[in-house]
Amino acid sequence: MSHVRSMNKVILVGRVGRDPEITHIPNLEKDVAKFSIATNEGYMDQNNQWKDLTEWHNIVAWGWNVKKVEKYISKGILMLVEGKLKTRKWQDKSGQERRSTEIHADNLVVLEKSEKSTSYSDNMKNQESSRSDQNSEPLSQQNQVQSPPEKDINEFPYDDSDGDPF
Repeated sequence: MSHVRSMNKVILVGRVGRDPEITHIPNLEKDVAKFSIATNEGYMDQNNQWKDLTEWHNIVAWGWNVKKVEKYISKGILMLVEGKLKTRKWQDKSGQERRSTEIHADNLVVLEKSEKSTSYSDNMKNQESSRSDQNSEPLSQQNQVQSPPEKDINEFPYDDSDGDPF
């Protein structure tokens, strides 16, 4: 028997496509939040025309993430979603089997300010302020992270003979 481990991990950065739907599931005594995010990428076609591709992802959040979604996430916000892929099956009204692949979110991070996320940002500042009052050093000095030194792209060692730097 093999002891090889596997991993189901997804990290997406994209814009929320619709306001989240929050639903209470009585038989589980839990709330669930559902929304979609769009990721974009592009390429140059054979005629040197830029083509944009948008991929839509269905996000499902449970537990404490539902409260975060309710407070801080709305249509158009840029965010990071970290989670795992889950595929569910069901029968539609005509009896045909359907499948849907969703990202079950473990971590949600708002990446830009909006009406909702501003209150999130203010809340985080208040938490920092109360923590720094408890410590002798301000939180900004305790968690200070140095940025990496700037590098010139021309110094990056790669072979682009195939047109792909990686």
